Amino acid sequence: MGGEAEIWRTDPATLRDVLLDRAAVESRLEGCPPLERVWILSLLGRDEEAVAEGRRLLGEAQDRFRPLLVLAQAYQRQYRWHEAAKLHEEALRLANTRAREALVRHQIGRRLFDEALYRDAAAEFEWAYDLYRTTGRDRLAKISRQAMKRAREIYDQS
Repeated sequence: MGGEAEIWRTDPATLRDVLLDRAAVESRLEGCPPLERVWILSLLGRDEEAVAEGRRLLGEAQDRFRPLLVLAQAYQRQYRWHEAAKLHEEALRLANTRAREALVRHQIGRRLFDEALYRDAAAEFEWAYDLYRTTGRDRLAKISRQAMKRAREIYDQS
């Protein structure tokens, strides 16, 4: 982030994105790219707007990959698992590189974690970790590995 203050983060216990500075996040809405806008609306809890804009983006997209993922995140934040899963499956079919597949696998892991399917989530995070690692994306591999450990920790406690 450079010298910027942290305005959101992923909670290491819940693996959910949380606001740290609502005003700063809201200020980013103006003039941001459409994909980021859908994610920000979701983060702000403006779920219906996020879904509506995500659907519009998906309908207009030449490359559906990223719009599928951002709309899936919006559905996930509404606990609409089935809709999110369908979009994740389509994104997997469109992921034509290991890095893109890793991104989808990580998001699937987060959805499964939200659904309290911790063993399945851990498997997806491990898959993402391996894919990221083999593509040289060490920071993202580390994030997936930490998520995998968290999912296994909760699964083992249950």
